[in-house]
Amino acid sequence: MSAAAPEGTVGSAVVVGGGISGLLSALELVKAGRQVTVLEASEAWGGCVGSHVVGGLTLDSGAESFATRSRAVADLAAELGITATIVAPHPGGAWVQLPEGARELPKTGVLGIPANPWDPEVRRTLGLAGSLRASLDRFLPASLGTRSAITSVSALVRQRMGRRVLERLVEPVVGGVHSADPALLDVDMVAPGLRAGIRAHGSLAAAVAAQRRGTAAQGPKAGSAVAGFEGGLHTLITALVAELRQRGATLLAGTPAAAVERTADGWRVSAGAQKYDAGLLVVALDGPSAVGLLQDAVPDLAGHRPGAGPDVKLVTLVVDLPELDRRPRGTGILVAPQTPGIQAKALTHATAKWDWLAAAAGPGTHVVRLSYGRGEEGAQQARGSVAGLRAGEGARADTVLFEAALRDASALLTVPVTADDVIDWDVVGWGGVLPFAAVGHRQRVAEVRHVCAAQGGLVMVGGWLAGNGLAAVVADTKRQLADVLH
Repeated sequence: MSAAAPEGTVGSAVVVGGGISGLLSALELVKAGRQVTVLEASEAWGGCVGSHVVGGLTLDSGAESFATRSRAVADLAAELGITATIVAPHPGGAWVQLPEGARELPKTGVLGIPANPWDPEVRRTLGLAGSLRASLDRFLPASLGTRSAITSVSALVRQRMGRRVLERLVEPVVGGVHSADPALLDVDMVAPGLRAGIRAHGSLAAAVAAQRRGTAAQGPKAGSAVAGFEGGLHTLITALVAELRQRGATLLAGTPAAAVERTADGWRVSAGAQKYDAGLLVVALDGPSAVGLLQDAVPDLAGHRPGAGPDVKLVTLVVDLPELDRRPRGTGILVAPQTPGIQAKALTHATAKWDWLAAAAGPGTHVVRLSYGRGEEGAQQARGSVAGLRAGEGARADTVLFEAALRDASALLTVPVTADDVIDWDVVGWGGVLPFAAVGHRQRVAEVRHVCAAQGGLVMVGGWLAGNGLAAVVADTKRQLADVLH
């Protein structure tokens, strides 16, 4: 008799991975009447939706907002009874740092692609020539950029709106959100429905405008492209874990899965000295780890192991700096890759973005978070004074990065930020966990899922398959579990 299925394996399930996709999979399974065991290698639940305490404040250590282009997250919040805690960010908006200086980031874009090339904020960023070129989009045939089976973000934007839109708006946004070069990203993965919108509405600008209208209609707060939770995005994980425990799921932290094998009744997962048998196995790990765990039991997966995503470091500063009360760069600032002298790819002024956090921090106290790592290009760029980013250099690496963050924050916020202003700080590293939705990724995902479906009783979920962002992961996880259960 197995540890996970004392009444047999047919009605039991094992979920490997306790991030958002694993926990949500477990919830769907227990709702369907399955006996569920979740195995998580670390001691904390939530994966990239984590938390840490800095300067006495409990803050998000990874993701801190979700896209409102669909109702996926809002519906999950309603199911967990936490809808009332969904909040919109402060309407101040974000900025973009260009080589010649900072500009306000247009609020009516998708991936930085403007809905109106003549919007004053867009024109200030692009210049007259850039706006003229971008406006040609409406006269181009709808087939341009939409005929091929796959295309990159960069290719689509360059063809339809030109180089300046790509370099001044899209590259900073895509680098900040996806830590990647838009030339490498599959547009259908990172902006689902955008190319179909061009065919439906006649231009890229019109497709963006339609997606933005849908966001306003469907999101928890009208007019906001993203939302969060009062107390932080990690409160969603707290609610999920509580719901699972109430429903009788077995949650085992500090229990890494070491091997998987087929059995006559389903699957057996080995974790230390324990073995867990189940009729249904859900693997909710990053791509390389998922394929590595399964490839002996499912040899057909061996050729589908993806490359690791970009390494990202987040530096959180809690500072006593009343000069930041005026929100000099709105809710934050994205950095164009060609901008000299700044190594961060983005800065979030968290107390300017979230009113609940400003109230918790108190007057004059601010939370600023800087993000480093823009894929391989960013890694090369950052190896100067941020040489300590490499794993294994411990405290010295963090100190080097902290010093770089002070310099970058001072330049980006236009307010000197010194070590004397810092109440507390922390560095969190996310090594290869962001999904890398390279061109052709959708087809590779379909192949992986075809292999899993052929096995029977095997589901793989997570950002590497669904695409980047909480909304994408939640929606995809629910779809996959619905398919296998029904």
